[in-house]
Amino acid sequence: MNNRRVGLWLIGSFGGVASTAALGLSALARGRTDETSLVTALPLFADLDLDPPSAFVVGGHEIRKGGFRQTVREFQERANVFDRDLTAACAPDLEQWEANVRPGVALNAGPTILRLADWPAALKAETARAGVEQVQADLRAFKEANRLDQVVVVNVTSTEPPFETGDVHSAAEKLTAALGRKGPLLPASAIYAWAVLDLGWPYINFTPSLGASFPAAEQLAVQRGAVYGGKDGKTGETLLKTVLAPMFALRNWRILSWVGHNIFGNRDGQVLDDPANKASKIRTKDQVISKIVGYKPQTHVSIEYIESLDDWKTAWNHIHFQGFLGVKMMMQFTWQGCDSILAGPLVLDLARLALLAQRRGERGVLPHLACFFKNPMGVDEHDFFKQFALLQGYVNHAAEARASKNCSGVRAAEVL
Repeated sequence: MNNRRVGLWLIGSFGGVASTAALGLSALARGRTDETSLVTALPLFADLDLDPPSAFVVGGHEIRKGGFRQTVREFQERANVFDRDLTAACAPDLEQWEANVRPGVALNAGPTILRLADWPAALKAETARAGVEQVQADLRAFKEANRLDQVVVVNVTSTEPPFETGDVHSAAEKLTAALGRKGPLLPASAIYAWAVLDLGWPYINFTPSLGASFPAAEQLAVQRGAVYGGKDGKTGETLLKTVLAPMFALRNWRILSWVGHNIFGNRDGQVLDDPANKASKIRTKDQVISKIVGYKPQTHVSIEYIESLDDWKTAWNHIHFQGFLGVKMMMQFTWQGCDSILAGPLVLDLARLALLAQRRGERGVLPHLACFFKNPMGVDEHDFFKQFALLQGYVNHAAEARASKNCSGVRAAEVL
């Protein structure tokens, strides 16, 4: 029987995605909900040694005062989600986990995100080194206080503006030597990533922010035996694009233009209302079509903040394509979904798979997680079905390795 205790550390703890993931863990552990939307609950994963929801303890970093319970209440009132009996049953877990949340790091996160910070302790780090040391101290304390075997860290914060890297980011040794200098050396997302990888722990970047996507971080992960994946969780419109674009490619229809218009509220929408932050998001959303079909149609992606929608988002897409004998046709679709409800279970899937990868002794980027991301690290494949085939191949291999190990253990016991 698995008696492991594992930690899920959420950067951006009191946001919608993190609070939904925490509520989901509690509800699953208490038997108050089923496993719908959990990819790792599919039969494919049955033979893997994945951590059950009851094994998890939640903590995290945040730059805003609040709590899991407060966010859940706000979602109930404004977005009309979460059953009240379910949230009441899970409230003791959420209250206990709130005590594990610590003030985070906002250094170089950009002015729009800084305006959200109302937890003064989150602004104290003045250098990347100070930020890394702060994060690592909090992570070690969390693991020790809760007697955890492993901790996985998932970044679900708001999107930072694009951050340009340079020569100092090309090698782990160069960046390590520069961590103490003041100035825009690393944005907050990369400070978190560096701190986690330096500890040798699993790290997932669910945002389009820089995170660990630069050579020095990649080198550090391999050196420390850490695993990581990202970036930018694929939950709605882009997921549909990566499912539909292969159809056009395999039918040999030529896409002439693909226009996507997105409207949503919530705090993420508020942050993306800033053109600088929006640029990071659009960059990951607007690349997938050409990557899949092998040519560059005219594409356009827009994102607009509509406060009244709160956590609900709507995406309208217009596809203009050419068929046989030069005839032009059109396809349109509208996608409506609750942002945090779509993202929350994926956070749990990614946490379970990253913890498993660390136990298997893997290191570096986890390319088999590509199907979860708009801008997957470690592969240049955007076709959702080919991405899922990578995950399926990994799972089959891991299950076979586990079965072989178990058989060897049985044979050894029989000899003894």
